[in-house]
Amino acid sequence: MEISVLRLLEKTADKFGGKTAYADSENSLTFAEVEEKAKRLGSALSEMIPPRSPVAIMTGRNVLTPVVFLGVVYAGCFYAPMDCTQPTARLKDILSVLQPKILLADSEGMKTAKELGFEGEILLTDDLFAHDIDRCALDARARSACADDPLYTIFTSGSTGKPKGVITSMMSLMCYISAYIEVMGIDENDRLGNQSPLDYIAAVRDIYIPIFTGASMFIIPKQCFMMPAELFRVMNEQKITAVGWSVSVFTIAVKLKAFAESKPEYLKKVCFSGSVMPCSALKAWQEALPDTKFVNQYGPTECTASCTYHEVEGIVDEGDTLPIGKPYRNYRVFLLDDNDKEVPVGEQGEICVAGPILALGYYNNKELTDKSFIQNPLNKAFGELIYKTGDYGVLREDGVMLFKGRKDRQIKHLGHRVELSEIESAAMRLDSIKDSCAMYQKEKELIWLFYTGTASVKEAAVHFRGILPGFMVPRKLIQLEELPHLPNGKVNMQALKDMMK
Repeated sequence: MEISVLRLLEKTADKFGGKTAYADSENSLTFAEVEEKAKRLGSALSEMIPPRSPVAIMTGRNVLTPVVFLGVVYAGCFYAPMDCTQPTARLKDILSVLQPKILLADSEGMKTAKELGFEGEILLTDDLFAHDIDRCALDARARSACADDPLYTIFTSGSTGKPKGVITSMMSLMCYISAYIEVMGIDENDRLGNQSPLDYIAAVRDIYIPIFTGASMFIIPKQCFMMPAELFRVMNEQKITAVGWSVSVFTIAVKLKAFAESKPEYLKKVCFSGSVMPCSALKAWQEALPDTKFVNQYGPTECTASCTYHEVEGIVDEGDTLPIGKPYRNYRVFLLDDNDKEVPVGEQGEICVAGPILALGYYNNKELTDKSFIQNPLNKAFGELIYKTGDYGVLREDGVMLFKGRKDRQIKHLGHRVELSEIESAAMRLDSIKDSCAMYQKEKELIWLFYTGTASVKEAAVHFRGILPGFMVPRKLIQLEELPHLPNGKVNMQALKDMMK
């Protein structure tokens, strides 16, 4: 296996130089253009900062953003993408953790970048693309590079309220993408449809799969994902064959009855992740696209996007629960109990991950890194780090794993063990509920459900009483216009807790 994404880019550019690598609604870049522009930017940066330095990136969701990332890597450095639409306070927090000397911004991000009080140098990406390629400088950076060098840092929400930067190495990324394309069967004939923001972990698939395979990637306009008919039109226009999307995209399309009018005619390979896929929604997609492969993927950012996969066989029933499957190649996944003992087959334990795909830790946060990435308690013979995900799982006799929810989302209520995500899944079976989040108020022994959609509180209560045991029916139902979200797109649990006071 090649251990440098840059060498892969050059090989792919040699083979598919004139083919489109990345495209959006306004522009496109060939593989040859991607290589050239990345080398220009990398040459410029190599004159300014030493290798293995962090570089903050504030660019938009367009074809040049992946090129900026690759340019940083050509300079022997690692990139940290930032979304300029996030609150200023969060962006400042990220910079305070990262402490970069340089912030790269395009014309879209420059205004925000200048308002952050950044003490380093803010550079316009277009200026760096005009720099001459310095092959000697790039060769020198390549010679000093190692497979375990940091490639990128993705910032996620921290429990302290301050974002944490998950550092991923070149080797980890190479392991994940090679395993993913093997499972999905993606090759140079595919055209990927990007949904995820390019600063988010899920986007690494769309950015790097073209480099590995010669496939093309199209950045689908954000507004399309709230209008499934328009989404399908664009996908057909662009002949999208493969996607890796969050579960919400699939459920929204079903709720809005998108398949009544059209469908993505070219779509043959689908991966979904981020949350539990309701089988009622998956069934609708399977029936509309009977020749399409559907794969459920599970895993945290700390394990390079995902660690297990399950290819769905046959049309699911609405009441089914999808497994999260088996580990990808180069991933070791197992279960530990509360005493760090291995859990027998068929019993519940915490999902733990080991292998070359583990993150290097949290940037500038040794305390949290040492707490989260620990020595494998099952291995006393040599150093082997593992990551405890905080999720519960059960391993079946056939080696397939079932997801049993978050440790912090499983409650003991009225003598019963209750998984809050099961209540949320039940809520989503009502067509007039768009989104939901269940919470538990332990001191009052109350289950709350916050939801969006047109369902009345009475209608929702009747729905729950018809499908859930009495002890699981939420006693507090709160209808909201929108659920509060954190900058990374996850539900803001603290904001909901504040509403329960």
